[in-house]
Amino acid sequence: MTEREFIVRPDATDQRLSTIVEGIDQNGNAVDTRVVTEKALTLYLNAREIVTMMTIGDHPDLLALGYLLNQNMLKPTDRVTGIDYDEELEVVVVRTEEETNYEDKLKKKVRTSGCAQGTVFGDIMDNLDSISLSKDARLRTSWLYALTHKINTAPSLYLEAGAIHGCVLCEEDRPLVYMEDVGRHNAVDKIAGWMFQTNEDPSDKIFYTTGRLTSEMVIKTAMMGIPILVSRSGFTAWGVELARKIGLTLIGRARGKRFVALAGTERIIFDLDPDKVPDEEGRSGRKGSRREIEAEA
Repeated sequence: MTEREFIVRPDATDQRLSTIVEGIDQNGNAVDTRVVTEKALTLYLNAREIVTMMTIGDHPDLLALGYLLNQNMLKPTDRVTGIDYDEELEVVVVRTEEETNYEDKLKKKVRTSGCAQGTVFGDIMDNLDSISLSKDARLRTSWLYALTHKINTAPSLYLEAGAIHGCVLCEEDRPLVYMEDVGRHNAVDKIAGWMFQTNEDPSDKIFYTTGRLTSEMVIKTAMMGIPILVSRSGFTAWGVELARKIGLTLIGRARGKRFVALAGTERIIFDLDPDKVPDEEGRSGRKGSRREIEAEA
């Protein structure tokens, strides 16, 4: 099989995703700073308006698909007949062969801790017991160390402008799809949309995020059928509780040679001595990068 790596990745040179803003620094000197854009995107499912999201604006088709899938408003078996995006109107319309049961779902939703905007429809919480994740999936520590290095040194909009979250779909030691957005839930949804379009098998995948391991992140990862979730940030108690309940491997504080696993530890294979892994250094040369600090926010 041909090795796949960074099939989709951030394009830091895309001028639509960031802009230069003039300001001053701590010494009162004039500075030009690159900042990410933030745009409204209104999602329609067939003829019905569903939600308006704030996003950087790339991959609107994947974001729309992934949002509907992760909110359980679309099923993996549903047939999508078209996706129409109007950049001027800031609207994306997902069309399906048959009408969906979205009306009931809109009546019952739970607001989550996701930054910018995060909601999980109530029936997802009710159906967690039906989620079945692969028990055969494994995570070698050598893969984990390789992934964190590749991801954190890859060119990205974060390194150019900051104030953004990243999520990466991985296979063994290879990052496959790297998405960024102002809200980590948007980055997750883009990956879910890509997996739906490509019919990607989730059972052997690893999901990496720069954000906190909250209940929302655990639920979204499980909804996609991915058995392993990794973050360089920390945990919430409910996130850990849900991960243990549904059999998800949950690894946080993954930086350099360090990590902490709080659920699904039976999937981890310790095949590399941590003493042989160098400590992670930030862009300034000190241990602990700007990415590490902002990931906690």
